Amino acid sequence: MSEIINKRSEILFLYDIENANPNGDPLNENRPRFDTESSTVLVTDVRLKRTIRDYWFEYKGFNGNDGKDVFVRETTYNEGEKEFIKDGKRRAKDFDEQVETILNTCIDIRTFGGVIPLSNASITRIGPVQFQMGKSLNKTEIVEEQGTGAFASGDKKSQSTFRTEFKVPYAVIGFNGIINEKSAQYSLMTSEDKKLLKEGIWDGTKSLISRSKFGQTPLLLLTIDYKEPFYIGNLRQRLKLITGELNEMQIRSLADYKLDMTELLDELKTNKSKIENIDFKADSRLKMVYNDEEISKISKDDL
Repeated sequence: MSEIINKRSEILFLYDIENANPNGDPLNENRPRFDTESSTVLVTDVRLKRTIRDYWFEYKGFNGNDGKDVFVRETTYNEGEKEFIKDGKRRAKDFDEQVETILNTCIDIRTFGGVIPLSNASITRIGPVQFQMGKSLNKTEIVEEQGTGAFASGDKKSQSTFRTEFKVPYAVIGFNGIINEKSAQYSLMTSEDKKLLKEGIWDGTKSLISRSKFGQTPLLLLTIDYKEPFYIGNLRQRLKLITGELNEMQIRSLADYKLDMTELLDELKTNKSKIENIDFKADSRLKMVYNDEEISKISKDDL
């Protein structure tokens, strides 16, 4: 059996999105979440966690068979001829309200934690894995796109319905994350769960092929494992895009910029003695630079 995590890790994840909506706000016409002061796109940690959960369920087969499941997902029950969506209490009853069974079965509770509602109480497990809200490295804008639907708005109507969609032309979005080894002792998150987490971040993003999400591509995934209860923090904030003659609003693809890793790498070098291991993955098209020189990877040996 895989060991419970006992070392702290820090995560940096970048992906880009082209002509799509990274995280619509249902209370604001499903417009992309946006910081108007900095003209940057925002993506909630909940959206990223949903991406990972969906990947575990749809592609890894964690659907309740073979003792593997995802707790926070849509499940249904029937009463008579009607079908209803389960609430949290009904979901907990799928596991006989046994918290130990839920932790042993459900990877998302071991990883992200959650509130487990029981018949007479609720139990909270703080998840070892936490993400800050994602934010784009570049300034961008929201584009409104209108079109017509295939059907009329009602019977005996001569005109089809209209639709309005909101997208961003292009954005490079970054997430900071942490894996807390103390919380892992209570949630029972294992090293195998950590491996599946990273797989879910990368491959889950590539698997977002719905109409509103198609166009998202993972660019970089950096995981830093520390020897002690320490982490650098603000990894995303230590990056910047070099866009040459273009301004940030004009970039439309990987070919339009380089990722300046100088400040981040300098910070890693400063804290080299505290770092046990670095796991690095990047899109081969991503151009990275350190002190104006191109680099292809980051490893512990490079520090």
